[in-house]
Amino acid sequence: MTTPTPAAGRRLPLVLRNRAFGTVWLGQVLTQAGVRMFQVGTSWWLIGYAVSGDGGLAAGLFMAVSTLPAVALAPLVARAIARTAHRSLLRTAAGGAGAAAAALACWAGVGDLPVAAAYAAALALATCQAFFDPCLTTSVPELVDDADIEAATGFELSTQSLASLGGALLGALVVDGAGMAGLAVGCAVAYTAAALLIATVRFRTPAGALPGADGTQENSPEEDSPEEDGDDAAQAPRRTLRQILGAMPYVRAILLCFTAANLFTTAVFVVIPLYTASVLHGDGGTVALLEASLGVGTLIGSVTGARVPGRPTAVGSALLGAMAVALAVPGLIAARPVIAGALLVAGWCVGVIGVRFVALFQRLVPAADKPAFFAVMQAVLGSTFPVASLLFGMLGDHLSAQTLCLIQAAGLVPAALALALLPVPAHSRTPDGAPRTQPGTETGTETEPRPEAETAAQGGAR
Repeated sequence: MTTPTPAAGRRLPLVLRNRAFGTVWLGQVLTQAGVRMFQVGTSWWLIGYAVSGDGGLAAGLFMAVSTLPAVALAPLVARAIARTAHRSLLRTAAGGAGAAAAALACWAGVGDLPVAAAYAAALALATCQAFFDPCLTTSVPELVDDADIEAATGFELSTQSLASLGGALLGALVVDGAGMAGLAVGCAVAYTAAALLIATVRFRTPAGALPGADGTQENSPEEDSPEEDGDDAAQAPRRTLRQILGAMPYVRAILLCFTAANLFTTAVFVVIPLYTASVLHGDGGTVALLEASLGVGTLIGSVTGARVPGRPTAVGSALLGAMAVALAVPGLIAARPVIAGALLVAGWCVGVIGVRFVALFQRLVPAADKPAFFAVMQAVLGSTFPVASLLFGMLGDHLSAQTLCLIQAAGLVPAALALALLPVPAHSRTPDGAPRTQPGTETGTETEPRPEAETAAQGGAR
């Protein structure tokens, strides 16, 4: 019997032993933190400084503009990723966002910044980010060995949440201290640094790809063909979205429940700055505290979600109910520590829901249908964000922020009841009553969510 060496027993984290991945990962952290900092900071600037009346509508419209590109440009993004060298696309997206933020910083530094300029900058940053995030996820196999793909994906997804949390913490504080000019400078530095970091990395050329102009891969036309996507695609023709969802009424019903719930949960990003300004009469530090509470709760839920026992629909219903109670608390008690605790609980519920239901969908959706299914899942759940932002922004100009919290809580109750009453079809169960799994997963246990689904869950559950 041999004794493992210390080096074998304690391997360095992937971002330290793989320079290429570590560099690109750092670029992702910078871009995610930059865009989140800009969103939170500008929302606070609109409500606290720029707009004297109708601040809720202004902030709601801003958040809607910030989330539309990821939904509206999904087909264009998919084509660009399939046909363009990934390093070039990542570098261009980060550099374009840095240029937009730098232009906004110059404008804000020489005079009063019009609200329309902030909207235009938000649209530019969100468009660049809509290309950057999925391209980076697709590029993971070009940066790491096959044995490290799962570790790389875990790093990418967890640090995405951490970067967003850091950006949310800084956004309102930077606006209070340095105004929109300082916020834009911070974003420009983050994005420009990301572009420079990515430019130093050489991506591997995958099999079946042609070398691109910058020495990286350029996908060949054959790569876009369904017949070349793998054994599953060759054996089973791709189905349309209507065929996929039509064959899975149980999954379709779950998606409808969470789409309805998201209409009320995602409004929290508009309600938090409104509540801070009108009820707590706080500053950017208060916004940062509340945003951080929500983000920390989501991180904890993502880590502990697989350990929560119970049938997924029963657990999801209970968590939506708990979230309704947590979101109702600020509508009844206007105390900073109490509200921070309530948002921590709400964030934890979001994180657990994402993990549990992504794992369920991985078991129930056929492998050949997963790319189309998870792309649509991302778009459907994400489409509620601009609607919720506009709706609650307009309501915020006519109702108190505490009333908005109670509306959020009440809106979750029907979705929780519908999920609880949803029957599990017999063909979706194993003989012991657990959800039926696909080959390669453990029956009756929650396995680690797979890459193509986790991003959708993070985007849709928030």
